[in-house]
Amino acid sequence: MIRRKNYLLIAILFLSLSACTTHKNELRTVEFLDIEKFMGDWYVIANIPTFLEKDIFNAIEKYSLNSDGTISTEFSFNKGSFEGERKAFNPRGFIKDKNTNALWGMQFIWPIKADFRVVYLSNDHSYTIIGRNKRDYVWLMSRTPLMSESDYSDAISFIGEIGYDISKIVVVPQKWPE
Repeated sequence: MIRRKNYLLIAILFLSLSACTTHKNELRTVEFLDIEKFMGDWYVIANIPTFLEKDIFNAIEKYSLNSDGTISTEFSFNKGSFEGERKAFNPRGFIKDKNTNALWGMQFIWPIKADFRVVYLSNDHSYTIIGRNKRDYVWLMSRTPLMSESDYSDAISFIGEIGYDISKIVVVPQKWPE
């Protein structure tokens, strides 16, 4: 019951936000995303959080390609502290642009598919930036729990260049056993 209520809250959030702002320039994705190489664990380093992502720790997004071409996602985090309750959400991704594989619809609850765009991917696939055309939310994710200061700075600069208000970006604390 609680999980269904959470999905409903997410759906209402994305519906209400889709009616709000518009941008003159469409947020472009990377030219091509090797979807199989993109699968796996991504640590959320920083974001402009949704209401569910406020005060989260050790956030990880895990992608798995299904045989039907959809993407199983597990978004998990500790709420409130490193020792806080571990929570998980399992939206499903749908590739909307098969030419690039970088434009998805992310479905938390049927039939709503939230805008999900891979707007940057480092050459070595060590970090990525996921955005939305409305520039309301953004996620900086890395294959490891820590990023170099140089890569982090470059990523934040890029996020600002594509139209986001970088003052809204929040660092997501990561602390894992070595």
